[in-house]
Amino acid sequence: MKKLFGGINLTWKKLILLAVVAGVYTAVMAIIPDLKYTSFSTIVATFEVWIFFGIFIIMNSKSAKDSALKCFVFFLISQPLIYLLQVPFSWQHWGLFSYYKYWFIWTILCLPMGYIGYYMKKDKWWGYLILFPMIILTAYCYITYLAYFTFSYPKYALICLFCIGAMIIYPLYIFNNKKIRIFGLIISLALIIFVTVNGLMNPYRYETYIMGNGKTYSFDDTYKVYLEDKKYGDVNIEYLDSVEDYMIKVSFKKEGKTKIILEDQEGNKKTYNITIKRDTYEISD
Repeated sequence: MKKLFGGINLTWKKLILLAVVAGVYTAVMAIIPDLKYTSFSTIVATFEVWIFFGIFIIMNSKSAKDSALKCFVFFLISQPLIYLLQVPFSWQHWGLFSYYKYWFIWTILCLPMGYIGYYMKKDKWWGYLILFPMIILTAYCYITYLAYFTFSYPKYALICLFCIGAMIIYPLYIFNNKKIRIFGLIISLALIIFVTVNGLMNPYRYETYIMGNGKTYSFDDTYKVYLEDKKYGDVNIEYLDSVEDYMIKVSFKKEGKTKIILEDQEGNKKTYNITIKRDTYEISD
């Protein structure tokens, strides 16, 4: 592991190859629909894996200038390649590149971040201050994916473990100074414990309105509504002034399949199948 953070001869040829592989891999993860709600697709949207790539490049660079240029070139190649490979598969086609503006800003910022990041190799206390924002960003990603994990178990387990592992490994293998390593490990463990406890005590819920009264569904506030299996969440009928009609408010607790049941005053029931995902759902007869 120590070799990974400073023991590799990272030539320009290897860097460019790494950038191409990272770009192709990320694009594939974005293209395959079945991977959308999994740990494998998270690299498409959030920083945690890209932080790892950045630190890997910094720690295996030969100078601050070398670090800045290699970080910049790595992201200059990998990020547009991700969008380019998705173009034939996206309904937006070339319009997909509108999202690249955000990543281009981060690519430009890689020049100063790569330059400053190199000084973590000096093994000084202030080197940990350079690393700390990356620890915080990784912790923030862990907050997100722990929430998704509680909703979609066992999905997102791998990315949660990655975030935990990264927060522990960075201070231990970037620095040689024992005091810095212990201090950094304590900070990382404290963050991990805090985020984990908070995430488990306040699990993620997907809340929305579904099945408005009308041609497809017919009900009012005299009806009862409930899920066949209550572990999937809570449902109730509400009148919405914005649509001037009744809708069903749902607060889903977990991903899966169950049935939603509407029951009138005479006990007549209408049952619908519902498939729940993290931020969407499907209803069928």
